[in-house]
Parts: sequence; C-alpha cells; structure tokens
Amino acid sequence: MREMDRLRRSGRYASALALIRQLAETYPRQVRILSELGQTLGIWGGEPAEALIWYERVLELAPGHNTTRLHRALSLARLGRHAEAVADFDALVEKGYRKALVIHMKRAESLEALGRDEEAERDWTLAVAEDPGNPWLLQQRASVRARLGRLNDAVKDLSDALATQEGEDVDPELLWQRGVLRTRLGDADGARADFESGLTSFREGDPPRLLDALRAGLAESMRR
Repeated sequence: MREMDRLRRSGRYASALALIRQLAETYPRQVRILSELGQTLGIWGGEPAEALIWYERVLELAPGHNTTRLHRALSLARLGRHAEAVADFDALVEKGYRKALVIHMKRAESLEALGRDEEAERDWTLAVAEDPGNPWLLQQRASVRARLGRLNDAVKDLSDALATQEGEDVDPELLWQRGVLRTRLGDADGARADFESGLTSFREGDPPRLLDALRAGLAESMRR
C-alpha cells in the first residue's frame, strides 16, 4: 500500500492503478484495499463513476466504513447525483464523522444544486463555525443568503471576508459582489466605492469578464 501511495503522489497514476488493481484481485474482501482502489480512480484518475463501483462493494462488506461513505458522497455529487450524495452526507453527520468541515461544505453545494437554499445556508453557517473568518466560506454563504433575499446579511458576510484581506490579496470579485448587493439595496455611493476599489484591486490573471462586470457596475452606479 505504501508503494501504491508513493506512485500516486509522484504522478505515476497508471502504475499506481495497476498495483492497487492487482492487490484487489488478490484480496477481494479487504475493505481498505477496495476503498483505496476507489479513491485512486475517483481522486487521482478523475473517474467517479468507476470509483462508485468499488465504494459500493466496500459498503456491502462494511456498511459502517465512513471514509468510504464520504468518498462515495463526493463521487455522487461529481456525477450530479446530489440527492443521493446528501443522503450519504446526512448519514455521516448523524454518526459524528470527524471531517465536519468537508461534510458541511460539500452537502451545502449539493443542497444548492437541488434548490434547497435554506438548508444550504445552514450548512454554510456550520462550515463557517468550523473555520471562522474563511473568506471563501463567507462568500459562499453570502451568495446563498442573497438568493434568499437576505441582502444585508450577505453584505455583512462579504465585508467580513474582505476584512481578512489587504493589499494585493484583496479579491476584486468580493468587491464586485458587494457592489451588486449594495446597488440592490439602494446604496449607490457604497456600490460605486466597491466597484472603484474592485477596479483598483484587479490583478493580472483575474478573469476579463470580472473586469467588464466591474466597469458596468461602476457605470450603472454613476447613473443613480
């Protein structure tokens, strides 16, 4: 197993896959080997559909193998089978699985895909509690709160996210998002300041569409 992991981490995926397949053939009821085969396919190989076959086999042999259940949930989500993924995430939460941050993040994404935004907002809140001040998590919660019509709460999330950044680390996308929300709230001066700051913070490598959106937002705020 160590050799297989070394091969995976060194980028020798084909060799790692051949080795773990050989081990699975030799030990067809060893749940750790079967789970590692699934992870090799799903994580390193980008083959979630084939990985599911092995995760299913592990859970038939050992229904309580929570690490495999987590990886099955992640593969189901990647395949767009979000309702099934949520069911697995729910089971892991009920069992108190240790990777709470990952579970809440990924379940929130699947809940959003299912249009269950109120439940998604609760999961993003739980994720923020696990990693307070994480700007990406705050941004995700802001997005879902905005869809729920909780614009002031969304603006606060984006402000909290921006408070963690300074200088070249300021994310212009956060400023654009906050500017859009402030426009919706009727705060033209605040929106204009955000769009101007976003243009100042725009960095080489940021998407051109963001630059266009910042310019359009600023032009709109100037007309108000």
